[in-house]
Amino acid sequence: MDKWFLNSYAGVKFGMAETQNDPLLPGYSFNAHLVAGLTPIESGGPLDFFIDRPLGMKGFILNLTVKGEGVINNNHQQFICKPGDMLLFPPGEIHHYGRHPDCSAWYHQWVYFRPRAYWLEWLNWPTIFAHTGFYRPDEQHIEAFSSLIQQVIDAGQSQGRYAELLAINLLEQLLLKRMAAISESMNPPLDNRVREACQYISDHLSDSQFDIAGVAQHVCLSPSRLSHLFRQQLGVSVLSWREDQRISQAKLLLSTTRMPIASVGRNVGFEDQLYFSRVFKKCTGASPSEFRAGYEQ
Repeated sequence: MDKWFLNSYAGVKFGMAETQNDPLLPGYSFNAHLVAGLTPIESGGPLDFFIDRPLGMKGFILNLTVKGEGVINNNHQQFICKPGDMLLFPPGEIHHYGRHPDCSAWYHQWVYFRPRAYWLEWLNWPTIFAHTGFYRPDEQHIEAFSSLIQQVIDAGQSQGRYAELLAINLLEQLLLKRMAAISESMNPPLDNRVREACQYISDHLSDSQFDIAGVAQHVCLSPSRLSHLFRQQLGVSVLSWREDQRISQAKLLLSTTRMPIASVGRNVGFEDQLYFSRVFKKCTGASPSEFRAGYEQ
């Protein structure tokens, strides 16, 4: 029995069919769009053990410490998380964590989720080691983030027909709130025309015929001016940035869906599957099928 079942107090779930519906009981497969809860670990209590999933999970897990301290281990590296610390475990990342032995408790809110496709940029967090993301809000914002996660949990406990959408949208609000906080701290801020160009490109990744002039026209700039601003503020060319977004989106689709590889390629603008596979392998070191196999459990 996966210890996760025991470590899922106040858990709620949405999404696809399960072998049974209670995440506290054996047989729960996490084949769901979203599961959220609060885990209250006390020294010597029934939840006082380490979660150990060396292959991680198929979705993301966001974790916010609200009381006490936890310890996160990853290949002989260790991180101690304290109240206000937020961690993001992407698909396939090692899960090895529990209460810090020098602390009497570790309470943490968590959300397991399969992301919407356009969340990719918002899930690119700075890492503490390997691929484990880390973010600590400013002190005045910590309570707001905790409140949003609690609203995700509460939404799932309601019985309304829109509970699932409400919980997912609240999680999206949390991710956007983090992006907004980061944006506010940037100096200088990103030019609105560059940001709008990035959004436009992201919204049109499936277009096989890409034209910088079309993007420039959309943001009311000349192609040369747009190219200059891109290099100045993002450090890369427009084409390089788009290529990175296409591959990143393909990686997300390969790791979180069962979409055929040819369809994944078309989704990010590659009409030729062989060409898509060649470009993908050049950028990642693995073919699309090899990359997907690495996430399957």
